[in-house]
Amino acid sequence: MTAPFDLLLLNSRLDDAVCDIGVRDGRIAGIGKGLGPAACTHDLAGRVVIPGLVETHIHLDKAGLLCRCGQAGGLAGAVAAVSAAKRDFTVADVHDRAARVIRKAITQGTMHMRTHVEVDPRAGLRSFQAMLALKRDFAFALDLSICAFAQEGLTNDPGTEDLLEQALDQGADLLGGCPYTDTDPVGQIERLFAMALRHDVDLDFHLDFDLDPDGSQMDALCDATVRHGWQGRVNIGHATKLAMMDDARFARYAAMLAQAGVAVTALPSTDLYLNGMAMGHRAPRGIAPVHLLAQAGVQVSVATNNVMNPFTPYGDASLMRMANLYANTMHLGADHFAGCMAMITHDAARILRLADYGLHVGAWADLVVLDAPTSTDAFAGIAQPLMGFKRGRQSFDRPAATILTP
Repeated sequence: MTAPFDLLLLNSRLDDAVCDIGVRDGRIAGIGKGLGPAACTHDLAGRVVIPGLVETHIHLDKAGLLCRCGQAGGLAGAVAAVSAAKRDFTVADVHDRAARVIRKAITQGTMHMRTHVEVDPRAGLRSFQAMLALKRDFAFALDLSICAFAQEGLTNDPGTEDLLEQALDQGADLLGGCPYTDTDPVGQIERLFAMALRHDVDLDFHLDFDLDPDGSQMDALCDATVRHGWQGRVNIGHATKLAMMDDARFARYAAMLAQAGVAVTALPSTDLYLNGMAMGHRAPRGIAPVHLLAQAGVQVSVATNNVMNPFTPYGDASLMRMANLYANTMHLGADHFAGCMAMITHDAARILRLADYGLHVGAWADLVVLDAPTSTDAFAGIAQPLMGFKRGRQSFDRPAATILTP
């Protein structure tokens, strides 16, 4: 006799069907009707269920700095302001600010997160140590992947490379860099690939973050990816040069990225805010058109980047809002909503190389219930998550608002 389910979600909306989801031992064990008894049952009354949202690019270490740094103005100003501030970061300070963002993200439906953490002579390993603690503290609700990250250069920043090595030895999951802040961008790319190969970790770069279509570093990055056999293990954040390229050049880079197996993440809030500031109301959008890259076979995602600091003085850690913002700025209608939702679910999961992700029997039961009757309504209206289940255990509860009619 089959054992009862640990959890049964009755009347769940999956795509165009309403069915029940049975969970046993942390995994989806049945999808259908009349599945049998369960230790715990929730009737969702036809509300949408999605797999836990996937945040591919966020900076938890420098979140919530507006009160210290204000609005620095422009990318270079933001980097300088945070560079000065992080000298005084403590493990406790970073932990507290980052934990506030993680709590918001959890209640917004995020269950997987890749965070970049700056490791250099100014920050030392303090922010990294805070991330290790956060990874343990919130493991019940969130899988946190830590990217040891060189924000201010590598070849021009003595001591950074050794600290990155220490972070990898102490538990960092992957490695990241920012070639456009380095005096030798290609040299940084090569050094980070060499380090990644030694430690067998993935790479995540900030790249091409401006509105000049010339001078892209994607050529060097794709060449290194193929040369080192790292296809499917490299992601690029920003890549806003793509937003300013003509059709022929864009098509060339899209094909290059697809062939090299390099993924691209758009960061709508930051890229809208920082790009084109000097152009006033005539500023272009400045967001990489990743939906067009997807059509060319590139793996893509949409992510948050920064929350309430000089890089992005906004943020509620809602990936639904971020994907909706991307669709809005790119003039994408309802026929594109499913593709945009994939950029924070299935496509993002592929970039993080998550195993057993999704809504099928055998997948981990990382489930989010949205306050909407259809997936189209959920995306268009940025539906509020009502509850979440991490590997079948309820991890948050966020009851729907109630209007008190007199």
